[in-house]
Amino acid sequence: MNAPISLPVVGWRELIDLPGIGLSGIPAKIDTGARTSSLHARVLDRFERGGKPFVRFAVDWDDIAHEGEAVQVDRRGITSSNGETQQRFVIKTPLRIGPHEFRAELSLADRSDMQFPMLIGRTALRRRFAVDAGHSWLQSPAARGKTV
Repeated sequence: MNAPISLPVVGWRELIDLPGIGLSGIPAKIDTGARTSSLHARVLDRFERGGKPFVRFAVDWDDIAHEGEAVQVDRRGITSSNGETQQRFVIKTPLRIGPHEFRAELSLADRSDMQFPMLIGRTALRRRFAVDAGHSWLQSPAARGKTV
């Protein structure tokens, strides 16, 4: 029998940093029911740099538009929570939850009708974190008391 693996624990919501894009403190919902992670973004431009496809986008939260750009790794059909499949740009970028940093794929989607500008799905969480759905901000102590 294998010994249990000890993983860091996240709450059902955390603050996320995307250091490769220069974004930090993004409120995110942790959602093990979603396969793919998603970032609320308006795509502003598609371009090439060094022969690679890039996408420039704006991420809105706390009434501020934050611009970023990243390598576009794919464009694929993603089924949303309402069952509708949408073609979305997919980027891969470093993602930080508390002190834990790793590369993750994020689809860029219009999440303006959602409470959180970011959703962290089970693919990003798998083998990295355990989820305590009864608590918030376990990796984001500066956010404790936040009402998002």
